[in-house]
Amino acid sequence: MENITSESKSVLCTLLDKNDQSKYVFFTQKKPEGGINIGFTNGEGVWKTHLSEENLSPLMKTFSLKSTEDYTLKLKCACKTGKAFVEVQEDSAVLHLGLEPTDSSLTLSKLTDSEGRTEVKDLLFIMADSLTQQDNRGISSFSPIKSLQKRGTEFEVRNQLKGPSIAVRKRLPGDSLINPGTRRKKTATGVAFDEDD
Repeated sequence: MENITSESKSVLCTLLDKNDQSKYVFFTQKKPEGGINIGFTNGEGVWKTHLSEENLSPLMKTFSLKSTEDYTLKLKCACKTGKAFVEVQEDSAVLHLGLEPTDSSLTLSKLTDSEGRTEVKDLLFIMADSLTQQDNRGISSFSPIKSLQKRGTEFEVRNQLKGPSIAVRKRLPGDSLINPGTRRKKTATGVAFDEDD
């Protein structure tokens, strides 16, 4: 858990393998000591690489970017628009950041099973924390008092638009539905005659 909190914001999105159309969860993690981890997983295998500040600088010059955050946002945008895709090989994978073969690409190494399980576990906690933060932002922006005040004004405006309101009399038990204001008549039960009298 300490590992997750020490790493700052992550970018999460999905990627496709162009060969078999299988989906992967793509993630980036900015490291506090500098550079970023880039990886993806299908839940079973994990492929990952670390880009140091020295490795990032030529990439940022190529794309005319100013910061590491700009680079991670470019990666996320490429994933969302379908311009990023992966080619998985036996012990590595290639992440392509464009539709042309000449576009930028990164080689990622496949992690061992134990490293992969740890990475997937960390990724699940990052996702859960991200969802919790989104929920908390939604809750803090919701105020019952403000929403009641808004509802009250909505109803007042609607009533003013309708014109004068007509008083509706409450239907009492036993009142007729067809002819309001009159009581329903009970069905006759008849008179029971005793033969003894």
